[in-house]
This record gives sequence, structure tokens and C-alpha cells, in this order.
Amino acid sequence: MMNMLKNLHKEESGQDMIEYALIALIIALGALAGMGTLASSVNAEFTKVSGSLT
Repeated sequence: MMNMLKNLHKEESGQDMIEYALIALIIALGALAGMGTLASSVNAEFTKVSGSLT
């Protein structure tokens, strides 16, 4: 295990994986923030529709 970690530290291929993971994390956080706004907007529309049906 230690040899694998030392090799990742020496080689730059491990760095690419970390960069991709960080990019994926930023995209996921952006999606979470957007979903909160979208969910409240959709909920408001459904509330308007249900109010007009009754």
C-alpha cells in the first residue's frame, strides 16, 4: 500500500484523477444548488394548479 502511494506521489497520473474528482465535486455542488431553486419553483407551480382545480 505504501509503495502504491509513493508511486502516485512521484507520478503525475494520480494528479489527473484528483483534478477530475474536484471538477466532478464542483459540478455536483452546482447541481445541488440548482435543484433547490428548481424544486421550490416546481412546488409553487403545482400549488397554483391545485388551487385553481378546487
